[in-house]
Amino acid sequence: MGLLVMILGLMLFFAAHVFTTKREARAQAIARLGEGTYKILYAAVSLAGLALIIWGFAHYRAAGMIPVWEPPVAFKHIAVALMLPAVILVVASYLRGRIYATLKHPMLAGIKLWAAAHMLANGDLGSIILFGSFLGWAVYDRISLKHRTDGGGPPIPVGGVTNDLIAVAVGVVAYLALAFAFHPVVIGVPVMGI
Repeated sequence: MGLLVMILGLMLFFAAHVFTTKREARAQAIARLGEGTYKILYAAVSLAGLALIIWGFAHYRAAGMIPVWEPPVAFKHIAVALMLPAVILVVASYLRGRIYATLKHPMLAGIKLWAAAHMLANGDLGSIILFGSFLGWAVYDRISLKHRTDGGGPPIPVGGVTNDLIAVAVGVVAYLALAFAFHPVVIGVPVMGI
């Protein structure tokens, strides 16, 4: 049951996110509904999907995960290592500097690293579906960005190396908080000392 709820959540979450890549349909929806209503609906569908993903995955784990393969211990260490640049890239998408200017979409690069790292470390069916879906979406979204004709939104100024240094510092702190507090306490899976 939990796995099906998670899949439903993934479908809702990614339906909203894929819809935004369809720029003509998105523009028509905004024209019909108004920008504020469109954003509220987009947020509501995304949050509902996210809630179902979290609830479904938690229940799937509690009911007993379905093993597909057993990742080697080395893959878990690789995953822990990949998470540091993943977190820094997500932070760099908000503190725009040279990292942002070079990668253009560090958020998507960070999501791809996060998903790939978790697919390496987890060999159960639910994890493969969950993280594989995020990886697939991030690849799709990055490809779709290359084909969009609109600017996507107002330009945000890009700073210099100082923003990168701040992004790295904040990313390291966030990484440590995720590894030592969030993952073992909230997720219930320790990642350090494995």
